[in-house]
Amino acid sequence: MIVLTNYNQTTIKKAVSLKGVGIHTGKEVELTFKPADANNGYTFTRIDLEEKPIIEASIKHIFNTDRGTCLNKNNVKIQTCEHVLAALVGLEIDNVEIELNASEPPIMDGSSKFFVEALEFAGKKELNEKRKEFVVRNIISYKDSKSGSEITIIPSSEYQITTMVDFGTKVLGTQNATMNSIKNFKKDISDSRTFSFLHEIEMLLNKGLIKGGDLNNAIVYVDKPLSDPTMKKLKKAFNKKDIKVNPNGILDNLTLHYPNEAARHKLLDVIGDLALIGTKIRGRVIATKPGHYVNTQFARKMSFVIEEAIKERKKELKIGQAPKIEGKKPIMDLKKIKEILPHREPFLFIDEIYELTENEILGLKHIKPDEYFFEGHFPDYPILPGVIIVEAMAQIGGILVLTKVPDPEKYLTFFAKIDKVKFKNKVFPGDTIIFKCNLLNPVRRGICHMKCLAFVNRTLCAEAELTAQIVKVK
Repeated sequence: MIVLTNYNQTTIKKAVSLKGVGIHTGKEVELTFKPADANNGYTFTRIDLEEKPIIEASIKHIFNTDRGTCLNKNNVKIQTCEHVLAALVGLEIDNVEIELNASEPPIMDGSSKFFVEALEFAGKKELNEKRKEFVVRNIISYKDSKSGSEITIIPSSEYQITTMVDFGTKVLGTQNATMNSIKNFKKDISDSRTFSFLHEIEMLLNKGLIKGGDLNNAIVYVDKPLSDPTMKKLKKAFNKKDIKVNPNGILDNLTLHYPNEAARHKLLDVIGDLALIGTKIRGRVIATKPGHYVNTQFARKMSFVIEEAIKERKKELKIGQAPKIEGKKPIMDLKKIKEILPHREPFLFIDEIYELTENEILGLKHIKPDEYFFEGHFPDYPILPGVIIVEAMAQIGGILVLTKVPDPEKYLTFFAKIDKVKFKNKVFPGDTIIFKCNLLNPVRRGICHMKCLAFVNRTLCAEAELTAQIVKVK
């Protein structure tokens, strides 16, 4: 469900830059965060290219998740963007333009720490637009059968993430990490550095990658014997005279920030990858053996669910608009209504029909002061009973669906379900209720599902979803 929160969207107060090297290219790169307007989201601009193309941080532009999350729009690429995006989400900054003079952000120390510090230096500013949020109501899951990786999101009061890491190695073991609130990101997650295994480092070096890597921007777990040829390669690649393995199985003299730093960094990656959904999330993510591929596949699924929720919300808003009948003539009077509906006074609650299409009907009921039910509901404060409003909704819905069958006088409609009933305003003697009813799904096997709204003086007084069954009785 998409909701507008009580919080305004945010951006940064001023531009801020930082420099470093790209982890794979080894080239120096400058990144600049710039303020952006509401609803801009996160965008990357390649200022090193002639036309300064813009690439939105969107799941639509994913093209590679090998050793990082990479975007591609019209053959313009942004590599390993997840640490930058995690910093923005972690500080609850909604809109930022990110300028780069190369294809990948600087790796810095392999975490989001330096991006967080730069953004905090720039300061945060509120914008006039409200922040949208996707509130998780149902469990959503994605599982990769090859790796056994799985991500699930369940309802929660805020954005929470738990990661469980198991690479099947003794040196790393099994690790878990949890973030119970996005407000804990800076303190508990942002400085968790990327990591790799020795066998992966050798493979990447052989491919000519990680040219910007050193032993200060990645934790290297030694999962195999360190041979002399491997030692020579590492010394050359990391420009080190001496390399050793610590007792905890980590290459060289790097000290872990946390015993479960690997799991925390995987949590950081999940935040950065799910930023590509483009919508703030309220729910608890549980990620088992996460990686960029499964993260982004889950993000794709979430994006689809959110897009469907947005469509449904737009549909509801369209349905929920107060209808106008001023200046219109009814297309059905009481006599014609009785030719379709079997109901009769005093239990007929629709007086006129003004519109009738394939999926929608519009009609009204004049609430006369002498209606029989006002004698007991309530004598000293007469108001229309809610059950009468719901019955009237069912009757106008019955007209809508019975016009779709031949010989409607031979059919009846019976309630199967009443759902999401809300009474928002009282209806009094002398009021006129305008009913608007829409089919939510095509009629199948005689079952119809409808959304009905009741308005008085262009104000919504009641709404409900009704399911009915059309039955031939003659």
